Amino acid sequence: MRVRVFLSATVLLAVGVMPGARALAPDPPALAGRCDAPEYRQFDFWIGDWDVFEVDGTRPVAHVQVERSLDGCVLHELYEDDSGLRGESLSMFDRTRHVWHQTWMTNGGQLVTVEGDWQEGVMSMRGRSSGNGEDSLVRATWKPAGGSVRETASTSRDRGHTWNKWFDLVFRPRETRTSEQDARVVAALDTQYQQAVKHNDVATMAKILADDFVLVTGSGKTFTKHDLLEEALSGLTVYEHQEDREQVVRVWGDTAVVTAKLWEKGTRDGKPFDATLWFSDTYVRTPDGWRYVFGQASLPLPRNSHADGTQTPSGGGA
Repeated sequence: MRVRVFLSATVLLAVGVMPGARALAPDPPALAGRCDAPEYRQFDFWIGDWDVFEVDGTRPVAHVQVERSLDGCVLHELYEDDSGLRGESLSMFDRTRHVWHQTWMTNGGQLVTVEGDWQEGVMSMRGRSSGNGEDSLVRATWKPAGGSVRETASTSRDRGHTWNKWFDLVFRPRETRTSEQDARVVAALDTQYQQAVKHNDVATMAKILADDFVLVTGSGKTFTKHDLLEEALSGLTVYEHQEDREQVVRVWGDTAVVTAKLWEKGTRDGKPFDATLWFSDTYVRTPDGWRYVFGQASLPLPRNSHADGTQTPSGGGA
């Protein structure tokens, strides 16, 4: 009977119907405003959607998003770079000890814990890196600079006697690209490529063509990047015209397809050619910019409508 009485009392306490129950179970502290102190906003300059560059680099090496979480008490970082490394960090001001704390974890098993404070316009933290078979000391800084953020870090494996650079990165606001902007870039790049072909400009062709590029012609022949560059180097084809019109660019994320009507006229091995054909060129966005990855050309049209409005019988071509 003592057990039953005890359980009944416990239930009544839980639902708050026994006299004095509210006094025995104090109200939880209010959640609103717990992290409104100015110290919690010291790291807010890092909040944003960022392209990340090496300090002297010209192209992004990673994408980082930093946002407030848990009612503004925590900064949550999501990181992904070109190598497939992904990481997340959680940063929070510890008002009991008056220090900032950050824990960083990656899909490679690395664990970094650092702590520090905000002084003279710089967030500085020190701690330890482990979890990936190595154990070292770490010191890192974050400094806002004209709308960007510079993050540096160094490590020590001899208890702080010597330090080696780990990384030196600049976070720049991520550019918001639209399909229309991408279409204009790809259209200009494809026009640049046609001009490079016309002038046998091997350097420009090599820069635009992807290493695994393939061209399929209307006759079923295939050509690689190496084939096209070798032909340009030989100088056996001399172009009088290599222009396209009726160009249309369609963009789907990181892929773009160009369709256009191409007029090519000149001599190949001393023999004249004059043809108009349709082509589709596929471009893919890479860390180094758009690259021409696949081309497909039709057979020469029965009668060629040239850019100057004239029409001539087909004389050959791709």
